[in-house]
Amino acid sequence: MKRLEGKVAIVTGGSKGIGRGIGEALAREGAHVILAARDQEVIRDVCVTMRAAGLHVRGLQADVSKVEDVERLIDDVIRTEGRLDILVNNAGWGVFKPVIDMTVEEFDGMWATNMRGVFLMSKAVVPHIRKVGGGDIVHIASLAGKNTMKNGAGYCATKWALRGFAGSMMLEVREFNIRTVTICPGSVETGFSKGGKKGSNIPQPSDVAAAVLFAVTAEGRAMFSEIDLRPTIP
Repeated sequence: MKRLEGKVAIVTGGSKGIGRGIGEALAREGAHVILAARDQEVIRDVCVTMRAAGLHVRGLQADVSKVEDVERLIDDVIRTEGRLDILVNNAGWGVFKPVIDMTVEEFDGMWATNMRGVFLMSKAVVPHIRKVGGGDIVHIASLAGKNTMKNGAGYCATKWALRGFAGSMMLEVREFNIRTVTICPGSVETGFSKGGKKGSNIPQPSDVAAAVLFAVTAEGRAMFSEIDLRPTIP
């Protein structure tokens, strides 16, 4: 039997990169996976490809920074799947430029997705995960939430905030058998930033997905509350 057989999972930002890799990994372990993203056409094409490989996935359009989109997403999942066990808060947005060059819209946009979206999704799913006796909420943060970088003030601020949010939330929901896991990748080879590192020594989306699987399939008595993911060679 696959390790996540019968479980239902939502992955936000699931149309590409790390989110797509996580969704595929969860589905290969037997989970029914809902991939949420803002672009309906892209998420539909991704799901067609995954279903052709025999994976149980669905795609739903949603902007996690909008209350109405989050409510519609969760209502759809509960109506069609009947339960919810795992949430992966992966949706993220980064703008990397000096503070004096960053627009208010760019700054607010990062906070809307990287923190408001995490808050809205987490708040919405906790009651449903409690109903099934517990589950997992995974936040994809970043080593930028532990370090600072030139031209990264806005992005780093959101990821530092996410770690504080996740740590506090972990203490609130653990009594309901809900594990809160924060994964902090460093360089990952995706199209997330124009200056992103590439090469055989750089972790891939599948490596982040492996960390998620490690966390959500651990024995129920154990919780890995924070995991750092770095290249083996700097």
